[in-house]
Amino acid sequence: MSTTVAELAAQVAQAHVSAEPLRVVGGGTWLQAGRSCFGTALRVGEYVGIVDYTPGDLTLTARAGTTLEAIAEATAAHGQWLPLDPEALPGATIGATIATASDGPLAFAMGRVRDQVLGIECVTGTGEVTRAGGRVVKNVAGFDLVRLHTGAWGTLGVITEVSVRLRARPEVDRAFVVASDDRVSLESRLAPLADLLIAPLALELLSGALATALGVHDHMCLLVRLAGNATRVNAQVEALGALGDVKEVPVSVFDALSRLSPAGAMVARVSHMPTHFSATWRHVMDHLSASQCWQPLVRGSIARGVVRVGALFEQDVPVLERFVRGMAPPGAAVAWEMLPDDGWQYVPSSVSDRVSMGLRRALDPAWILNRGLLGESMDAVRV
Repeated sequence: MSTTVAELAAQVAQAHVSAEPLRVVGGGTWLQAGRSCFGTALRVGEYVGIVDYTPGDLTLTARAGTTLEAIAEATAAHGQWLPLDPEALPGATIGATIATASDGPLAFAMGRVRDQVLGIECVTGTGEVTRAGGRVVKNVAGFDLVRLHTGAWGTLGVITEVSVRLRARPEVDRAFVVASDDRVSLESRLAPLADLLIAPLALELLSGALATALGVHDHMCLLVRLAGNATRVNAQVEALGALGDVKEVPVSVFDALSRLSPAGAMVARVSHMPTHFSATWRHVMDHLSASQCWQPLVRGSIARGVVRVGALFEQDVPVLERFVRGMAPPGAAVAWEMLPDDGWQYVPSSVSDRVSMGLRRALDPAWILNRGLLGESMDAVRV
């Protein structure tokens, strides 16, 4: 098992020479998240530890196998935090979080994963150790390789170390459920949000099944997270009353929200322009109903125009094809996180274009890192 960058780089370099595919594994929490791929496990989960933490600069550098829980514990002592809340089980590592670019509800106000990353150290597919970005907030140097690796699922390089920006923890951090009249259209229920004087950390629309699973309500409702000083939060709580009945719930509900997808569920993110959110939500709900999915767990990030679905679905292959292809309405995009093996054939690769293939050939010419994970074919890489 490799526990240093030099050992990791040597293992990758050897695999490059022999063209042996490698499957990058961190904490193992995302192993079933994408398309199946094959190869010898390259384990970076043991490459752990905080390398540098400067509270005064609100920056932290950690090895890729360091868990988000470990970072939270270290920064809490200084009244700081890393506002990343990916859709993942406990034990998720910072390296995998960045490699998958898995955003949670906090992306609404705190920015997406790519906005939190200042610098990255990687091992390319040839075994070369490279660095991009830096360890400070004000850092501009050349091509933005940091964002290139963020969300690449380890196909362009093995992330070994990351530098991130931190935030000061708010004085008050509270969560609320807002329920309104079910007889009113979704557009009418959401319209007052445009004029409401609130600045939430997170704002999610929950389906009735998801609200019930969380134990916060038994119908569709809004889940809102407010933070700041007491005066600011209290004023926003009062403003929420314009949307409907307001009930406070534990902030830990947001932690549960990211871990509720049932085992074996098919998980997708459907995204469109925020102005099309209501139409996107209705399409997804109608599609799930027509497909006879059993109590799908659905939530929507209204301001981002994203609807996230977790559904159990047991049908034959022709029905599965219709289910996968029909999830997104016209003009929207769908990103599947989990599907059965038979389902991936209906999802086109997102990296089959010439630019993506050119980057892959430049950084991993033997195509050994997470081969096939993003649906690309060997022929496409070699062209």
